[in-house]
Amino acid sequence: MARPRNYDLFSTHVWYIPGMGELLILLALLVLGGVLGSGLQMLMGLLYSPETMRQYGTLVSYPAMFIPSFIYVGLKSRSASVFGESVPLDSDAWGPGKALLALGVILATVALGYMSDALNALLPPMPQWLKDALELVTQGNFWLNFLCVSIMAPLFEEWLCRGVVLRGLLHHRRKDGTVMQPAVAIAVSAAFFALIHLNPWQALPAFILGCLFGLVYWKTGSLKLTMLMHFTNNTVSLMLAQVESIQDAETWMDILPAGVYWAGFAVAGIFLYYFVRRVLAR
Repeated sequence: MARPRNYDLFSTHVWYIPGMGELLILLALLVLGGVLGSGLQMLMGLLYSPETMRQYGTLVSYPAMFIPSFIYVGLKSRSASVFGESVPLDSDAWGPGKALLALGVILATVALGYMSDALNALLPPMPQWLKDALELVTQGNFWLNFLCVSIMAPLFEEWLCRGVVLRGLLHHRRKDGTVMQPAVAIAVSAAFFALIHLNPWQALPAFILGCLFGLVYWKTGSLKLTMLMHFTNNTVSLMLAQVESIQDAETWMDILPAGVYWAGFAVAGIFLYYFVRRVLAR
């Protein structure tokens, strides 16, 4: 009997449907991957110049962070494939208006990213060490940063946070045969997404955006769409980081006059309201 296929890259993971208890294991594997990535980065420092490590280290350490979880999910899925039920990581069942939906998720991502600045403004100033670390992946070589921030991050993080975690929470059956409520599953997966960013300045917007990504994934089953949303958010941030006149700004409130900012906030909020209503109606 032919096995169901989704992305060729992820087709072997369709039988792994984790519940809440597995999330701690996946987090531990990410920590292990982080140690592996740091070790590889240190090895680069020994073999090459510090400048080479600074420019290319993230391209090695970042994907390495996901290697243990990728192997674990593959092994668990292969084991479950004997008797388990498969749930594809990605679906093309967008319904009518695929191009319009793709445009809608792009605009919704930009709108929510803009609105989340209001919450970021409530946080204390970002520590300098974290600013310096983020600048390495936003203000260095643009194309290297683009590969890491706009290509790798959406690919690996959406695979894990929506394709594995949220998909698992939505379909994992408890002992009594029930499944988790979609709103709870979306919130838990968004919290997981926030937690792997390791600092509140990134975690807070990650949680907010993760809820939107999760909503879209729940209603469409499309990992392609959430990758597009993630790509949009990261690429907009990367592009803005290239503009010298606003590099020191913490939020949009530091750039725009108050009236302009709040007018934009209102427009973004109205668009998101209708977008979410449309998505929920699918």
